[in-house]
Amino acid sequence: MKAETFKVACSSCNLRELCMPVGFDQNDMHKLDEVVTTRKKIKQGDLLFENGETFTSLYAIRTGFFKTSVASEDGREQVTGFQMAGEIIGLDGIVNDHHTCNAVALEDAEVCVMPFDHIEDLSREFPVLQKHVHKIMSREIVRENGMMMLLGNMSAEERLANFLVNLIQRLFARGQSQSEFILRMSREEIGSYLGLKLETVSRTFSKYSEEGIIEVKQRHIKILKPDALKQLVKSPNCN
Repeated sequence: MKAETFKVACSSCNLRELCMPVGFDQNDMHKLDEVVTTRKKIKQGDLLFENGETFTSLYAIRTGFFKTSVASEDGREQVTGFQMAGEIIGLDGIVNDHHTCNAVALEDAEVCVMPFDHIEDLSREFPVLQKHVHKIMSREIVRENGMMMLLGNMSAEERLANFLVNLIQRLFARGQSQSEFILRMSREEIGSYLGLKLETVSRTFSKYSEEGIIEVKQRHIKILKPDALKQLVKSPNCN
């Protein structure tokens, strides 16, 4: 399915503080508008990009959720991350000029297209933008290191607690509730990301519910005891 595209202006976007560098004045933002010229609508279940596709752009997520994944040796999907509004996706393609994973919309979404060659040109003119891109790349490295520690040293309860607390923090930074949210991803996808079987994820959710830490109604999650959940977190979260 062909994604719908339309014009966009970063200078009028209410998410610019999340995905654009601090220090850009109005004139700088207008120059960025000339680079980030289009927005794409991606339907739930559709690919934004896929493994092996030529890398041309970074994407700033305006609305919706995405998952990135790769195929394991036996052909199964291995989820490598979940991305939400205000975050940049597509950094995997910078190294070899090809994307190394699939990016799929978990719900209807919109992304701003940021042609990378134009971003590089603008970065040379505005060091603050270059620093911001480096910061985003560094954050991804830290996140990957955190996942390695999570998968290697934590129990199922600790892994799921880390995941939920991290998700809450990221949603709160976008003005959403700290106590209630909807999981856009399935329990199977969470399990793939955390290195847990589906049954283990479901059992751990049930345990949290039985202990009164959370209330679960299908994908609707309500945090009843945030301190108890945080106590299960073994190491700092990577945002």
